[in-house]
Amino acid sequence: MRGLMDKFGIALELLGFLWAQRLWWMIPLVVMLLLLALLIGFASATTLGPFIYPLI
Repeated sequence: MRGLMDKFGIALELLGFLWAQRLWWMIPLVVMLLLLALLIGFASATTLGPFIYPLI
């Protein structure tokens, strides 16, 4: 669990920075990029890769 928090620590720190600097319009952009990165990572790590890649 600690390793997972270390990996998401940078993303959470970025979101905290955007919130503190009142860059609320950029938060959805960062969240969507993170979700896309998770989807690509999930697709490459499983046998579902050939089925997910055409969606991207």
